Amino acid sequence: MNGASREALAAARERLDALTDSTSVDAAQLADELAAVTALLDREAGLRRVLTDPAQPADAKAELVQRLIGGQVSGVTADLVAGAARSRWSQPRDLVDALEELADIADLTAAEKTGTLDDVEDELFRFGRIVSSSTELRAALTDRAADASAKSELLHRLLGGRAKPATERLVTRLVTAPRGRSLEAGLESLSKLAAERRNRMVAVVTSAVPLSDGQRERLGAALAKLYGRRMHLNLDVDPEVVGGVRVQVGDEVINGSIADRLDEAARRMAS
Repeated sequence: MNGASREALAAARERLDALTDSTSVDAAQLADELAAVTALLDREAGLRRVLTDPAQPADAKAELVQRLIGGQVSGVTADLVAGAARSRWSQPRDLVDALEELADIADLTAAEKTGTLDDVEDELFRFGRIVSSSTELRAALTDRAADASAKSELLHRLLGGRAKPATERLVTRLVTAPRGRSLEAGLESLSKLAAERRNRMVAVVTSAVPLSDGQRERLGAALAKLYGRRMHLNLDVDPEVVGGVRVQVGDEVINGSIADRLDEAARRMAS
């Protein structure tokens, strides 16, 4: 997003954080309702154009939101969407994208409140690895001709009882309503949002052999020192990794041949 849309999203996220700080707000319910509004606006191009038309008074757009969804969702959700409609958006699709992101953040907040956010981060990463290693599964989940309910049922068989509820909800929404995103891009986006909840960056660590607890701690501390932020490690094992370890943070890759970029603690990993 650019310009006005970026500012509008930042303001909406601040409002969401303020709302979910209250123990009386059900963050999971809020996520479901925001996702429903996202689906509505994704279908109704005319409605999203009206709600983002800069020529329309902000109060009029907020009132329209309340009339349309006020009796179908909680007051918290209606107020949040009405507040977003008051803001200026660079283009209509940005409002829909923003509401989708708010729904994901609400689900991650629900996980944070139950102390399962770390588990959700790890499960999103592991699910991505499973999908990338199974051509058949990926094809089933991304088949445009397949019914959304069938995909949802498949995911429930895969994740139900094995993953946290927030993980299953997030992945199910992504698969059944990708909105033009690839499965891989969507999972990466969710992982980044999850890390952001704790002001951490995500490092994908691929090693030739599993890392010990001590090695993980030292690598995490070294990366945090290098990047100046707390780091969440997503761990993977690949015997063919050159140099014994490969670390990817965003678009930057650190491999065994340039491990001297880390401090001495990281270089002792191989010992």
